[in-house]
Amino acid sequence: MKIIIPVAGIGSRLRPHTHTIPKILIKVAGKTIIEHILDELLKLDHKFSEIIFIVGHFGDQVEKYITPKYKRKIRLKFVSQGERRGVGHAIYLTRKFINDEPVFIILGDTIFRANFNRIIKSGKNYIGVKEVDDPRRFGIVFTDSSHKITKFIEKPENPLSNLAIVGIYLIQNSGSLFTKLDYIIKNNIKTKGEFQITDALQLMLKEKEVFRTFKIDKWLDCGKPETLLSTNKELLQEKHTKKRFKTAIIHSPVYISKTASIKNSVIGPYVSIGDKAVIENSVIKNSIINDHAQINRLLLEGSVIGSNVFVNGVYRHLNIGDSSEVALG
Repeated sequence: MKIIIPVAGIGSRLRPHTHTIPKILIKVAGKTIIEHILDELLKLDHKFSEIIFIVGHFGDQVEKYITPKYKRKIRLKFVSQGERRGVGHAIYLTRKFINDEPVFIILGDTIFRANFNRIIKSGKNYIGVKEVDDPRRFGIVFTDSSHKITKFIEKPENPLSNLAIVGIYLIQNSGSLFTKLDYIIKNNIKTKGEFQITDALQLMLKEKEVFRTFKIDKWLDCGKPETLLSTNKELLQEKHTKKRFKTAIIHSPVYISKTASIKNSVIGPYVSIGDKAVIENSVIKNSIINDHAQINRLLLEGSVIGSNVFVNGVYRHLNIGDSSEVALG
């Protein structure tokens, strides 16, 4: 079985951070998004033969970052998607590297927690799903009483189901999947202006292919700064640093790199601090401070600070009489 991970998105909702790095290399709770995904996959009982990444935006950065960290653990391949034409098109580009073996497709911009061992051992087709409040943003499925899928629809305007496809697909008959992807691409069958994997799966369903759903335990979104911070908070509760500092107060849970320097500050809860970051005379909570950032004299909350950033705050001296109202910008 091979793993396919599309990572060609530009991460527009995470700008300005994605102006200089691809979304999957943004750090949360001490590791990049893609490391969280790969480390979970490589802990599974099943020994995958290869991971194929579909890269696009800053693809060279992705390959240079991932290769030295994982090349000794599993065979890696990188396929370039020159023009972003949808997830279905991205997966189709891997067809010549798949020899009819099962494929495990997982989107590379969201962190999941689920019992993957159970579904992989089953030898059946499975689609990861979760109930959502606004199904119009997602591909959705309809199911029968035995959790078998009866219909796939991509981003419906008037959804009659709230079971969203979360971006995890275990496909046993990869030959049929690529045949259907080839059909929709050659016939220019698009949904929302792109070639969708859901359209190919619906064609497979019409030919009596059986798909089952499994609900994931956690779906940790990293798509926007606010959801990145909530994911940081969730992951820090799973594993966090217990390091102490002579002149700093640490409120767990936090992640603090071994090479970070913290002086005269209060850190946490829910703070991640990257390699060689320097924090002085500051109070920081619910924030991500990336590698080599320097923070001095700041009160920070709900913030994401990029790498190699220097921020020097200003302390104010106030002498204010009774019954006053002051707004400090």
